Amino acid sequence: MGKRPLVRRRGRGGKQFRAITVGKLAPAKYPNFKLGEHHSGSVVDIVHERGRDAPLTKIRFDNGTYSYVPAPEGIAVGEKIELGIGATATARNILSLEAIPDGTSVCNIERNAGDGGKLIKAAGSSALVFAHGSEGVTIKFPSGKFLIVNPKCRAMIGIIAGAGKTEKPFLKAGNRARYMQAHGRLYPTVRGIAQAAVYHPHGGGRHQHIGRQSSVGRTTPPGRKVGNIAPRKTGRGRVKERK
Repeated sequence: MGKRPLVRRRGRGGKQFRAITVGKLAPAKYPNFKLGEHHSGSVVDIVHERGRDAPLTKIRFDNGTYSYVPAPEGIAVGEKIELGIGATATARNILSLEAIPDGTSVCNIERNAGDGGKLIKAAGSSALVFAHGSEGVTIKFPSGKFLIVNPKCRAMIGIIAGAGKTEKPFLKAGNRARYMQAHGRLYPTVRGIAQAAVYHPHGGGRHQHIGRQSSVGRTTPPGRKVGNIAPRKTGRGRVKERK
């Protein structure tokens, strides 16, 4: 019968397929202050966390609490940071989106007010405050998409540090394997058409080709659920002929 396909074994959620939790410091998010408060803090240290490309900034706030926040470009140990109402709209300060002017680059944006920051946390990334309107603040993402966010959501002014991290070559397969393991990603991956027919639905045959339609339904059994799963559209779009 052959062994189960890899996607089926991974779907069970076994220990060997889970992301590694060792080496994690703390959740990287803003402190749980009330939206109407104003606080200041100082950068105590800049640290690295396993499985994260961008460095983390350890900040000690005026009430004695510590928080880990993705480090923006240009930050240094000992620098002062303002958070909340009354903070100036300058680099590396944390403000509500309603207080940040249009055209400002921001990062670590809250999706919902008070969640600590969920968007734009990857190394070298930043979004743009596009416009303020009655429905909320429009954010333009690096992909070009737009999103309207609650104006009470907080964001840090600046760009996440660590840009160019992905441009450095691994040079060795072992280095890449350890990187993928720390990030909880599958490596290496073997194409289904390169396997034997007993190991994968796309395998077998005298040539490396699927041999059947690659689209499968959402309710397909696990052993067959490979390829394009419930696709909205496949192939090239046809140009309608003008009459």
